[in-house]
Amino acid sequence: MKVHDSIAVLLFNKSKESFVFVKQFRPAIYLNNSETEQKKDSVTIDTNKFPGSLGITYELCAGIIDKDISPAETAKMEIHEECGFDVPLESIEHVTSYRAGVGTTGSKQYLFYAEVTEEMRTGQGGGIVEEGEMIDVIEIPRSEVMTFVMDESINKPVGIMFAVLWYFQNKAN
Repeated sequence: MKVHDSIAVLLFNKSKESFVFVKQFRPAIYLNNSETEQKKDSVTIDTNKFPGSLGITYELCAGIIDKDISPAETAKMEIHEECGFDVPLESIEHVTSYRAGVGTTGSKQYLFYAEVTEEMRTGQGGGIVEEGEMIDVIEIPRSEVMTFVMDESINKPVGIMFAVLWYFQNKAN
């Protein structure tokens, strides 16, 4: 099975003292939070009982490495596409790398950290519509982020929790 490695970026907005995350619909999360009913050749979900909001996740800015550029350059590109900030390449700090999807794909993910300011905002983000991306950019105040990442009712991958804990261990004053 051919898989792509990926990047993820923890963004901290110094102007607002907040973390920048993305919010998007993930079909696999929706299906795991819903009940399906098999009818002949189709599977149905009662969307009145199981609204689409059950598939919303909160994530780090991230993307696959599918071009002939470095992981850091991919991070720079994804920060701009998804979150709307133009961050100098030299301001994107490599944190670590690890294996993601260990039970399925075994791909490698590179974790980065970058600080942004409102002066670096050049667009609204939201991803590339032509690629089917429908991303909302959200900001969580630094004072509330631990409550946010530990809230079990919020759909989020473990990477967001790890990155925030890394921040408080290595960057918080």
